[in-house]
Amino acid sequence: MDFTGKVVLVTGGSRGIGRAICQQFAQHGAQVVVHYNSNRAAAEETAASLQGSNHHIAQAEMAEPASLEALVQEVVARYGRIDILVNNAGIYEDHPLADVSFAEWQAAWQQTLAVNLVGVANLTYLVGQQMIQQGYGRIVNVSSRGAFRGEPTAPAYGASKAGLNAMSQSLAKYLAPYNIFVGVVAPGFVETDMAEEFLAGEMGDSVRGQSPLNRVAAPDEVAYPVLFLAAEGTQFLTGAIIDVNGASYLRS
Repeated sequence: MDFTGKVVLVTGGSRGIGRAICQQFAQHGAQVVVHYNSNRAAAEETAASLQGSNHHIAQAEMAEPASLEALVQEVVARYGRIDILVNNAGIYEDHPLADVSFAEWQAAWQQTLAVNLVGVANLTYLVGQQMIQQGYGRIVNVSSRGAFRGEPTAPAYGASKAGLNAMSQSLAKYLAPYNIFVGVVAPGFVETDMAEEFLAGEMGDSVRGQSPLNRVAAPDEVAYPVLFLAAEGTQFLTGAIIDVNGASYLRS
C-alpha cells in the first residue's frame, strides 16, 4: 500500500481511530490533512506524530455546510487536489426512549443525523465534485456494527450508520464510471480514549466477551482496512462493507 504523493483528508483525525488512520497513511507516504472540530491541541498532537512532511491540520464543523465548503477550499488551495477522503468523524449520544423528554429525543436525532449522515453527505459531495474533475478518487466511510445489530439506547446513532452504509453503496454505483471508488469499514467497540471509561466499568468484561478474542479492537486494527480500501488494486471492492468487530456480530 503505497500512498506516496497522495493527499488524504481524514475527518475526526485528532484522536482514536482517526489518529491511527492518519498515522498509517503517513507511514505509507501520504500527505495527510488532520481534520478536527474543537480540539486543536489534539489535532496538533496527531500532526506532530506523523512520519514525513507537508501534513496539515484543518478545522470544520461537520454539521455546518459553509464550514465544510471552507475546509475543502482550504485543502485544495494548499495541495491542489484531494485524492482520498476518509469520513471518520461522528458523534454518539445516548437517548433511551423511556428516559428522555420529547425535546431531548428530537435534539439527539437532529444533531446525530446532522453530523453522522448529512454532514458526511455534504462533505462527500464537495470532495466528490473535486474528484470528478481530476478523474480519480477514493472514499472510505467509517460506519459501525450498530448499523446491523441495533443501538437500543442510541437509535439515532444506529440509524445514522445504516444510512451511511446505504449512501456509500449508492455512491459506489454512481461514482465508479468516474474512477472514484467507495468503501466502508464497520467496527465494533474500539479501545480509544473516548471508550476507556466505559470499558473500564462494569460492562467492560461483557463487551470484551462478545468477541471470541475476548477483547475489543485496537485503533490500528480499524485503520488498516481503511487503508486497504483506499489502496490501488481494490477497485472491484467498491461498495463493500468490511466488518471489523472480532466476530462479535456476524451477518451473511
